[in-house]
Amino acid sequence: MRGAPFIGLAALMALGSCGRGGEERLTARYSSSGELCGIAGLEGQEIAPIDGAGACGITNPVQITAVSGIRLTSPARVNCTTAKAFKRWVERGIKPAVGKRGGGIESIRIAASYACRSRNSQRGAKLSEHAKGNAIDVSGVILRDGSTLSVLNDWRKGPVIKRMHKSACGPFGTVLGPKSDRFHQDHIHVDVASYRSGPYCR
Repeated sequence: MRGAPFIGLAALMALGSCGRGGEERLTARYSSSGELCGIAGLEGQEIAPIDGAGACGITNPVQITAVSGIRLTSPARVNCTTAKAFKRWVERGIKPAVGKRGGGIESIRIAASYACRSRNSQRGAKLSEHAKGNAIDVSGVILRDGSTLSVLNDWRKGPVIKRMHKSACGPFGTVLGPKSDRFHQDHIHVDVASYRSGPYCR
């Protein structure tokens, strides 16, 4: 039509994203710095070897405080293999799942990292991957507007936490959430254990 305003490609893309759920599909902006395990965007430091009881311990541990510009609510003590997998999950799974909801992610709630214990802290169970620095437990995220998304409260309320859980399968060899058993109702457990049959994700 004569006299109609020109709309550029960027503007069309912006308009297209304003439909139902469009805001959540976009990713908030993050500023990251630091380098750990040879990976830019992993913030923290190398720490002294952890020599735990029995087979517990980490030969070359690191302590992560932030990933890709997102703070961790408590430092995660893991090995570099786990740290690298965690960064991939944050970049390819957690951030896209949350998108711009609540202004984006302010911090990731860490429920556990290294701990010298058995699986699910059950007597007689096999040694947990946490005891080797191979695992991290995430209980949710805190958003920039002060609201939270938690595994315990939001697993059944919407798709975000479920998307986070699903996207961890691949970067990690084991992914356990609320559908796995009674021990994982309030967090997502991820670890880098490998299996011949492929990732175990429940």
